[in-house]
Amino acid sequence: MGSTIAPISPEGIPTALLPAISALCSVGRSLSRQIARGPLGASLGRNVGTNTGGDGQKALDVLADTAFAAALSGTGVRYFASEEREEIVELEPTGHLALAIDPLDGSSNIDVNVSIGTIFSIYEACGGAEASFLRRVRDQIAAGYIIYGPQTSLIVTFGQGVRYYTLDPETQVFELAQDHLCLPEQSGEFAINASNYRHWPVPIRAYIDDCLAGEEGPHARNYNMRWIASLVAETHRILTRGGLFLYPGDARRGYTRGRLRMLYECAPIAFVIEQAGGKASDGLLAIMDQRVEDLHERVPLIFGSPAQMDRVTVYHDLPPAETSALFSERSLFRV
Repeated sequence: MGSTIAPISPEGIPTALLPAISALCSVGRSLSRQIARGPLGASLGRNVGTNTGGDGQKALDVLADTAFAAALSGTGVRYFASEEREEIVELEPTGHLALAIDPLDGSSNIDVNVSIGTIFSIYEACGGAEASFLRRVRDQIAAGYIIYGPQTSLIVTFGQGVRYYTLDPETQVFELAQDHLCLPEQSGEFAINASNYRHWPVPIRAYIDDCLAGEEGPHARNYNMRWIASLVAETHRILTRGGLFLYPGDARRGYTRGRLRMLYECAPIAFVIEQAGGKASDGLLAIMDQRVEDLHERVPLIFGSPAQMDRVTVYHDLPPAETSALFSERSLFRV
């Protein structure tokens, strides 16, 4: 799946991380070509089993996981943790990095030509395999994602803002398109799976009710709802034009802590969002102020523009009577 062409322009990438970032980009551009072939290539969207968390695996999930593990060997990555694997793999005993990855996010969209992606997070390896990942979210030294869509792009942070690279289809190199990506302060959009409304916690229902009330409601504006079922695609839209993403825990069996994994999804996305000027939380606590407690733990995730994040957070502090569906004059908006 490789190429002799350098996969990314190196300017601005920390020297110690360049081999690993280059390996991610090399696999990313190969996956981009395979995905673009759609039904002309292998059946990438076929079911091949389930992963350790009980989620269905597609052929592309497994292919991507294998390709990233192989490419990262010899790049300074000692420990490799994947959403598709139950255990951590040691790639390079003398390596100094620990890399966690969701090799193929949004795999349910493979066969319907909707944007999908790869999410990754990098820590300094320390104290053994599990200790390198089970630690403070804020210990990340890099995080980002590759999105495979009309353009294939890399969004990455090294803790000093967010850099935006796009794969040039002519040169097959990820070229820097924007060196300091900033998320809009507010937006008239939110993303949530509305089919689960009846299962949501009361504060989330109250917030969405008030959004749907439009100009006549307490938010005094009309909103549009989006839902792509691809975390990478949702993140990319919000980084580009603002808005709010909500995947709360809910009352369904197995969903009390949401379905997104802290290590492979929530932590890296929160790092990117915070570095772009946004906020990310589980509804109460900032994701960046938490710890990864288990390799495959799940947490609720809400992120987006600061103004919307501040508002949705307040709903969790309202008295129960004020979050009732029948209550229309919530005290937090009476000034």
